[in-house]
Amino acid sequence: MATWNSRGLRGQTLEELINRTNEKYQEDELALIQKIPTPITPIKIEKETRHITLAYFDQKSTVDYIGAVQGIPVCFDAKECAQDTFALENIHPHQVSFMEKFEKQDGVAFFLIYYTGKGEFYYLTFRALKRFWDRASEGGRKSFRYDELDPEFVISDDSMGYIPYLELLQKDLDQRD
Repeated sequence: MATWNSRGLRGQTLEELINRTNEKYQEDELALIQKIPTPITPIKIEKETRHITLAYFDQKSTVDYIGAVQGIPVCFDAKECAQDTFALENIHPHQVSFMEKFEKQDGVAFFLIYYTGKGEFYYLTFRALKRFWDRASEGGRKSFRYDELDPEFVISDDSMGYIPYLELLQKDLDQRD
Protein backbone atom coordinates (compact mmCIF):
# COMPACT_ATOMS: atom_id res chain seq x y z
CA MET A 1 0.00 0.00 0.00
CA ALA A 2 1.32 3.46 -0.90
CA THR A 3 2.09 5.93 1.85
CA TRP A 4 0.86 9.51 1.89
CA ASN A 5 4.21 10.91 0.77
CA SER A 6 5.02 8.41 -1.96
CA ARG A 7 6.08 9.76 -5.33
CA GLY A 8 3.06 8.09 -6.97
CA LEU A 9 0.63 10.09 -4.84
CA ARG A 10 2.51 13.38 -4.98
CA GLY A 11 0.25 16.15 -6.21
CA GLN A 12 -2.95 14.20 -5.67
CA THR A 13 -4.34 16.69 -3.16
CA LEU A 14 -3.53 19.62 -5.46
CA GLU A 15 -5.25 17.87 -8.36
CA GLU A 16 -8.31 17.12 -6.22
CA LEU A 17 -8.57 20.77 -5.16
CA ILE A 18 -8.26 21.96 -8.75
CA ASN A 19 -10.85 19.45 -9.94
CA ARG A 20 -13.26 20.52 -7.18
CA THR A 21 -12.68 24.18 -8.10
CA ASN A 22 -13.28 23.46 -11.78
CA GLU A 23 -16.50 21.59 -10.95
CA LYS A 24 -17.71 24.60 -8.96
CA TYR A 25 -16.81 26.98 -11.80
CA GLN A 26 -18.74 24.74 -14.20
CA GLU A 27 -21.78 24.57 -11.89
CA ASP A 28 -21.73 28.37 -11.60
CA GLU A 29 -21.40 28.60 -15.41
CA LEU A 30 -18.19 30.58 -15.10
CA ALA A 31 -15.85 28.16 -16.88
CA LEU A 32 -15.53 24.79 -18.51
CA ILE A 33 -12.12 23.33 -17.70
CA GLN A 34 -11.20 19.68 -18.16
CA LYS A 35 -8.34 17.57 -16.88
CA ILE A 36 -6.30 16.18 -19.75
CA PRO A 37 -5.45 12.52 -19.11
CA THR A 38 -1.90 11.42 -19.81
CA PRO A 39 -2.05 8.93 -22.69
CA ILE A 40 -0.67 5.50 -21.70
CA THR A 41 -0.40 2.05 -23.23
CA PRO A 42 -1.04 -0.75 -20.73
CA ILE A 43 1.51 -3.59 -20.70
CA LYS A 44 0.18 -5.70 -17.83
CA ILE A 45 -3.39 -5.78 -16.54
CA GLU A 46 -4.34 -7.74 -13.44
CA LYS A 47 -7.07 -10.14 -14.63
CA GLU A 48 -9.21 -10.23 -11.50
CA THR A 49 -9.35 -6.51 -10.72
CA ARG A 50 -8.60 -5.23 -14.24
CA HIS A 51 -6.05 -2.82 -12.73
CA ILE A 52 -3.17 -1.70 -14.90
CA THR A 53 0.04 -2.80 -13.18
CA LEU A 54 2.53 -1.81 -15.87
CA ALA A 55 2.23 0.79 -18.62
CA TYR A 56 4.26 3.30 -20.59
CA PHE A 57 3.49 6.83 -21.73
CA ASP A 58 2.40 7.02 -25.37
CA GLN A 59 3.53 10.59 -25.87
CA LYS A 60 4.60 13.67 -23.98
CA SER A 61 1.75 15.34 -22.16
CA THR A 62 1.34 19.07 -22.76
CA VAL A 63 -0.66 20.59 -19.91
CA ASP A 64 -2.83 19.25 -17.10
CA TYR A 65 -5.95 21.34 -17.81
CA ILE A 66 -7.54 23.03 -20.80
CA GLY A 67 -10.85 24.76 -21.44
CA ALA A 68 -12.59 28.11 -21.64
CA VAL A 69 -13.49 30.85 -19.19
CA GLN A 70 -16.27 33.13 -20.43
CA GLY A 71 -15.16 32.49 -24.01
CA ILE A 72 -11.43 32.84 -23.33
CA PRO A 73 -9.33 29.74 -24.08
CA VAL A 74 -7.17 28.75 -21.10
CA CYS A 75 -4.64 26.04 -20.39
CA PHE A 76 -2.59 25.45 -17.29
CA ASP A 77 -0.38 23.01 -15.51
CA ALA A 78 -0.29 22.29 -11.78
CA LYS A 79 2.98 21.89 -9.89
CA GLU A 80 4.01 21.46 -6.28
CA CYS A 81 7.11 22.91 -4.68
CA ALA A 82 8.31 22.04 -1.17
CA GLN A 83 11.04 24.69 -1.09
CA ASP A 84 11.20 28.43 -1.70
CA THR A 85 13.10 27.67 -4.91
CA PHE A 86 11.31 26.16 -7.90
CA ALA A 87 13.57 24.15 -10.23
CA LEU A 88 12.74 24.77 -13.89
CA GLU A 89 13.57 21.12 -14.62
CA ASN A 90 10.03 20.44 -13.32
CA ILE A 91 8.72 22.11 -16.47
CA HIS A 92 9.46 20.47 -19.81
CA PRO A 93 10.45 22.25 -23.02
CA HIS A 94 7.45 20.79 -24.89
CA GLN A 95 5.13 22.31 -22.26
CA VAL A 96 6.68 25.75 -22.70
CA SER A 97 6.44 25.39 -26.48
CA PHE A 98 2.76 24.36 -26.31
CA MET A 99 1.89 27.21 -23.94
CA GLU A 100 3.72 29.73 -26.11
CA LYS A 101 1.78 28.59 -29.18
CA PHE A 102 -1.46 28.61 -27.15
CA GLU A 103 -0.89 32.23 -26.15
CA LYS A 104 -0.14 33.18 -29.77
CA GLN A 105 -3.67 31.94 -30.54
CA ASP A 106 -5.04 34.47 -27.99
CA GLY A 107 -5.34 31.88 -25.25
CA VAL A 108 -4.12 32.32 -21.69
CA ALA A 109 -1.56 29.87 -20.32
CA PHE A 110 -0.38 29.73 -16.72
CA PHE A 111 0.83 27.50 -13.91
CA LEU A 112 -0.81 26.90 -10.54
CA ILE A 113 1.98 26.22 -8.07
CA TYR A 114 1.34 24.93 -4.59
CA TYR A 115 4.15 25.90 -2.22
CA THR A 116 3.66 23.07 0.27
CA GLY A 117 6.08 24.51 2.85
CA LYS A 118 4.17 27.80 2.91
CA GLY A 119 0.73 26.34 2.38
CA GLU A 120 0.23 28.87 -0.44
CA PHE A 121 -1.04 28.64 -3.99
CA TYR A 122 0.50 30.84 -6.65
CA TYR A 123 -0.74 31.80 -10.14
CA LEU A 124 2.35 32.01 -12.35
CA THR A 125 1.63 33.84 -15.57
CA PHE A 126 3.18 32.42 -18.71
CA ARG A 127 4.96 35.77 -19.18
CA ALA A 128 6.69 35.37 -15.81
CA LEU A 129 7.59 31.75 -16.48
CA LYS A 130 9.01 32.73 -19.88
CA ARG A 131 11.29 35.32 -18.28
CA PHE A 132 12.68 32.68 -15.90
CA TRP A 133 12.91 30.13 -18.74
CA ASP A 134 14.78 32.54 -21.02
CA ARG A 135 17.13 33.51 -18.19
CA ALA A 136 18.00 29.83 -17.69
CA SER A 137 18.42 29.31 -21.45
CA GLU A 138 20.91 32.19 -21.52
CA GLY A 139 23.06 30.55 -18.83
CA GLY A 140 21.39 32.06 -15.77
CA ARG A 141 19.68 30.41 -12.82
CA LYS A 142 17.94 27.13 -13.59
CA SER A 143 15.30 27.97 -11.00
CA PHE A 144 13.38 30.89 -9.58
CA ARG A 145 12.97 31.94 -5.97
CA TYR A 146 9.67 32.63 -4.25
CA ASP A 147 10.83 36.17 -3.47
CA GLU A 148 11.18 36.83 -7.23
CA LEU A 149 7.44 36.33 -7.72
CA ASP A 150 4.86 39.10 -7.85
CA PRO A 151 3.00 38.92 -4.52
CA GLU A 152 -0.19 40.11 -6.25
CA PHE A 153 -0.52 36.62 -7.76
CA VAL A 154 -0.66 34.72 -4.48
CA ILE A 155 -4.06 33.03 -4.45
CA SER A 156 -6.33 33.87 -1.57
CA ASP A 157 -7.11 30.83 0.53
CA ASP A 158 -10.34 32.23 1.99
CA SER A 159 -12.43 29.76 -0.07
CA MET A 160 -12.15 26.55 1.93
CA GLY A 161 -11.55 23.58 -0.33
CA TYR A 162 -11.18 25.62 -3.52
CA ILE A 163 -8.42 27.43 -5.36
CA PRO A 164 -10.06 30.64 -6.62
CA TYR A 165 -7.77 31.22 -9.59
CA LEU A 166 -10.26 33.12 -11.77
CA GLU A 167 -9.53 36.35 -9.88
CA LEU A 168 -5.88 36.04 -10.84
CA LEU A 169 -6.78 35.10 -14.40
CA GLN A 170 -8.61 38.44 -14.59
CA LYS A 171 -5.55 40.25 -13.21
CA ASP A 172 -3.42 38.43 -15.81
CA LEU A 173 -5.78 39.60 -18.58
CA ASP A 174 -5.84 43.17 -17.23
CA GLN A 175 -2.05 43.36 -17.36
CA ARG A 176 -2.09 42.40 -21.05
CA ASP A 177 -4.09 45.45 -22.11
